[in-house]
Amino acid sequence: MKKILFIAGLLLSTTMLIAQTEEELKATQNAKKDSIAAIQGRVNAIQAQLDALPGWKIGAFGVIGTNLANFNNWYAQGLPNNSSGNIGITVNAFANLKEEKFFWRNSGNINLSWVKLDDKDDPTDDSGFRESTDVFNISSLYGRKLSDKFAISTLGEYRTTILNNFNDPGYLDIGVGGTWTPCDDLVVVIHPLNYNFVFSSEDTIFNSSLGAKILADYTKNIGSINFKSNLSLFQSYESGDLNNWTWTNSFSYTLWKMIGVGFEVGLRNNKQEALNYAINTLGNTGATFDNVDNDLQTYWTLGLSYKL
Repeated sequence: MKKILFIAGLLLSTTMLIAQTEEELKATQNAKKDSIAAIQGRVNAIQAQLDALPGWKIGAFGVIGTNLANFNNWYAQGLPNNSSGNIGITVNAFANLKEEKFFWRNSGNINLSWVKLDDKDDPTDDSGFRESTDVFNISSLYGRKLSDKFAISTLGEYRTTILNNFNDPGYLDIGVGGTWTPCDDLVVVIHPLNYNFVFSSEDTIFNSSLGAKILADYTKNIGSINFKSNLSLFQSYESGDLNNWTWTNSFSYTLWKMIGVGFEVGLRNNKQEALNYAINTLGNTGATFDNVDNDLQTYWTLGLSYKL
């Protein structure tokens, strides 16, 4: 009986010692976390001061997503012998000049992807990669400051595809107006005088016109996190059928050194592109601006990211 009591007491003492040690370790860990948070706060404050300094600020981050698969005699699926793959690349870059009386902001976005599905039992199918997502966008904004937050500005923006049908269509916006910069990370452009040049071999569908341009760009870097949101909108004074807008959102989180995970999603509405697709791709010769299905265009990319 004494032995049993002794063993029970020993186990109880050991358990209490372990619990006490665990609590001490957790308390020490929490103190270290608080110290890290304080250090990161000071680093962010210094970075904010650096961002506010005049001169050039240059940066870039991107996403690479890859998925490859190969099946042999996998009878449970419709194509038991196939190889498939998906490769996507996204790059967001900027070069901004900030001076006391003016600023010059330049940015670019590229999103490309390729897909393939090779049925090994069908010698006539396409065994290579085909172009999928195809986005190319560059812009340049110059502003002459009236105050710390407002400026008279001029903007040039070009959008097209580069893998297929380069500049067919292509969109070039050139306009003047005002720019509001409430903080270093956010830029809002309102140009009531803007001409939207549209380049295309289908001149009966795509038309250039005069209108208003609105562009909003938010780019933020907080430690290991990079975020960029860009809205580009054109409102035609000639016809609502010539309006268009594109909204892209990019996010990346650095996990180790310069490598992390990234995600990008894009939305677009363009009735001219919808009509061109209905007539020249689907063969719907009866489609018009009045009856075409102008569905929301979307894409997204998820994969590894690399911060430049």
